[in-house]
Amino acid sequence: MDASIESLLAELEQFGKTNDKSVGERPRRMLNITRDTGAFLAVLVRATAARRVLEIGTSNGYSTLWLARAARSTGGTVTTVELSGFKVDLAARNFARSGLAAHIVQLQEDAGRALSRQGDGAFDLIFLDSERPEYPGWWPDIRRVLRPGGLLVVDNATSHAQEMAPLVDLVKADAEFATSLVPVGNGEFLAVRAVQP
Repeated sequence: MDASIESLLAELEQFGKTNDKSVGERPRRMLNITRDTGAFLAVLVRATAARRVLEIGTSNGYSTLWLARAARSTGGTVTTVELSGFKVDLAARNFARSGLAAHIVQLQEDAGRALSRQGDGAFDLIFLDSERPEYPGWWPDIRRVLRPGGLLVVDNATSHAQEMAPLVDLVKADAEFATSLVPVGNGEFLAVRAVQP
């Protein structure tokens, strides 16, 4: 494990916790994933040999670094989407410090617009950790840009189960997807798209 990246992750973890205790307004909170979720995501990227990873919701880049370190081992990249200029700038500084910037593409854009611009089957793995009420509206494009055999991972599946229910119901109703709820961190909803015969 790269000691400098590990040190940066620990620093960002502490920053996120301290920041979120003292800041009330949601746009300025980091709302980072948990460390065990980061490790879980990294294992999923490696296990699926994902080379084209999409993250919706960069925040300060904590989760992106977990994904990018794993993507580096597969020869891949992470495209991460964030609308907030404040968070994009924070993340860019963290990416520069990490030595992983070559494996990260930052998009400052509305996620719905960003998704609509991506090609069919463009991603091997999608990590969704953003505005939960928007997820059902994004679902047709998420489904379209995830390649057959690709994996969707959605954070906060148990911590915000009620907000997640509309998306979960849509995905479970889709015969092309097999799903599972994994009790890691705040709960991860996993959905894998079937490979067509």
